[in-house]
Amino acid sequence: MVKIYGIKNCDSVKKVLSFFKKHDIAYEFFDFKTENLPCSKIDAWLKKTDIKTLFNTRSTTYRTLKLKELNLDADAQAEWLCKENLLIKRPIVESGDTLLVGFNEENYIRSFT
Repeated sequence: MVKIYGIKNCDSVKKVLSFFKKHDIAYEFFDFKTENLPCSKIDAWLKKTDIKTLFNTRSTTYRTLKLKELNLDADAQAEWLCKENLLIKRPIVESGDTLLVGFNEENYIRSFT
């Protein structure tokens, strides 16, 4: 089963949801605004990708919390992802061993069609 992580009003998340509906692929949706992601999930993702891929430095949350001023290292960024899930780049799509971050239609076509 494909699991999509994100928030419903994010444009990239809307694109990935549309992609899965268009290709009639079943999925579960995990909403960062209504559910808390366990740190163990973030740790598992960090074994498949790096912190630069997961940590969203362009988010409103990042700016609001003034995290740029803290000059966070990778460990501190990972801690912040656990505390504030809205700092995670969206969408995250997980299926078996596949982990896709962000929306690139070509990657999704390669992985799911």
